Amino acid sequence: MKKPIELQIDGQSVTVPTGTIVAAAIALAGRTRFRESVRKQPRGPLCGMGICMECRVTIDGRPHCRSCQTLCEPGMEVTTT
Repeated sequence: MKKPIELQIDGQSVTVPTGTIVAAAIALAGRTRFRESVRKQPRGPLCGMGICMECRVTIDGRPHCRSCQTLCEPGMEVTTT
């Protein structure tokens, strides 16, 4: 069995199984709001395939990463706001 992965989501330490996508890790951390639209509307995953771009977050300082298409890595820092 592979070791679980620990990452940070908005400063909170989260441990997930290897192979977990960032969107699932965010949901496991209890978050439903991944970002805000330009009109300050809450946004989160919609399509789960990387097409709608509603699940974008900042990962390790890189903005606009699709959380539904990115695997969690040890030590990753995710920001949802």
